[in-house]
Amino acid sequence: MTLLIVKGIAKCYAGVPALKDATLDLKAGEIHALVGENGAGKSTLIKILAGVTSSDGGIIRLGSEPAKIASPADAHRRGLRFVHQELNIVPQLSVAENLVLGRDYPRRLGVFIDWSVLHSASQSALEALSILGIDPRTKMARLSSGDRLLVYLARAFLSDDHSEAPRVYVLDEPTAALSAEESERLFRVLKELKAKGCGILYVTHRLDEVMRLCDRVTVLRDGATQATLAIAQTSKAGIIEQMIGRAQAKAYPRRRQPVHSEIALTVDGLGSSGFSCALRKGEILGLAGLHGAGQSDILRRLMGDGAAPGTIVLGSGRQHNRHPDDAWRQGFAYVPRERRSEGLILGLSVAANATLPHLQLFRRLRLLLDRKTERARVTQLSTQVRLKATGPRQPVRQLSGGNQQKVLFARAICGNPAVLLLDEPTCGVDVGARFEIYTLLRELTDTGLSVILTSSDLGELIGIADRVLVLNGGRVTAERSTHGLTPQHLLTLCNASPIATAQASS
Repeated sequence: MTLLIVKGIAKCYAGVPALKDATLDLKAGEIHALVGENGAGKSTLIKILAGVTSSDGGIIRLGSEPAKIASPADAHRRGLRFVHQELNIVPQLSVAENLVLGRDYPRRLGVFIDWSVLHSASQSALEALSILGIDPRTKMARLSSGDRLLVYLARAFLSDDHSEAPRVYVLDEPTAALSAEESERLFRVLKELKAKGCGILYVTHRLDEVMRLCDRVTVLRDGATQATLAIAQTSKAGIIEQMIGRAQAKAYPRRRQPVHSEIALTVDGLGSSGFSCALRKGEILGLAGLHGAGQSDILRRLMGDGAAPGTIVLGSGRQHNRHPDDAWRQGFAYVPRERRSEGLILGLSVAANATLPHLQLFRRLRLLLDRKTERARVTQLSTQVRLKATGPRQPVRQLSGGNQQKVLFARAICGNPAVLLLDEPTCGVDVGARFEIYTLLRELTDTGLSVILTSSDLGELIGIADRVLVLNGGRVTAERSTHGLTPQHLLTLCNASPIATAQASS
């Protein structure tokens, strides 16, 4: 049974086509991937299905009936449910209260909120997806990102007399901010939905997930459907070729220069966990571990976010002064995990975002900024990071996710740092932009720049890093060269207890 048909959907913005011929169909009991490079039209198609914007042409059918989706409320009434990358939740409210956002609370005597009914209904909605261990009375702020996503998904299972039973789910980059174990929990829930006969449109850049989880995949390129393929009859390389219009010989560019023996950074006893490491010049060091193992905290400590015991010394012997301003000046640079909430000021230009921590480099008469010099430097950086933008003055919010990430890389290398700290640097970035980021890292390390990076994609850590430290509670429990290392072995190390890992290493 076909639940959703999209045929020939077109959409233009200011005369520029975002979609030209988007076509796909979603069957009952199917997980169907929608993939494409940033700017391929995936987000526009999702907005049309959600009733956020209207199409300029084409047909949408729900079941056998034509459907014109006029608004998000209309999409909800017709049984479509959306889980967006940026969840619409209120952290200060409970799980139960978030489950009924936008709906009427159950009442006693028509006046008082019936909390017992609300909590019971919320528990039933969670259990319908086999989501156990989440108390409906818990504040959302206390949940992990993975549990928040599952609660958001469970909203569809609360009874709603005004809407059709949900049959079509659209998930946009659902695992972008999840750990490996949280992703596994989500996959189990999606398989439950599939078994119930629901159709799931799964939008992601993570092709390993597509190959493992999905039944079919539709590829968008330049606003048009290139192909719809059965997963059993294709490969990751075949999908990439459809996405970018050419074969990608290697997922990770090879190192061209050997790692130096010279030490670029020494860390000793950092923070309460006592993290220590030595980073060589030109080396890429990966930090691996389960969710909450301390990878991101270590990068923030290295950038001076909060006082912490320990010693941080650059190779030249300069002492790091535990403040972000000092860190940027002394040769550290940082790309945060959340580009929108932690990294970019979306309303400002490419130039303003790229030079934000480096304004002292463009001062004139100590007070004024030399805008001409700033724009010239940003133009040079844009070429180096392969940024696709109209120019330094373009607002960052107009760029695709991959190009927004490249603005952060332009900022990071603007001051010619010695050590680059990257927290999930390819989160929400398509395969084409990922390869360009990997290539940039190779070019930078060829010049002697050193990198410490975290990634929940274990294959990425192995593919781009020279060495990996496995963390548990901020402490190093294992150290491995990536030569010959497999994701399965690395995951085993991440799951091992500190005692067991120490014994295995000794």
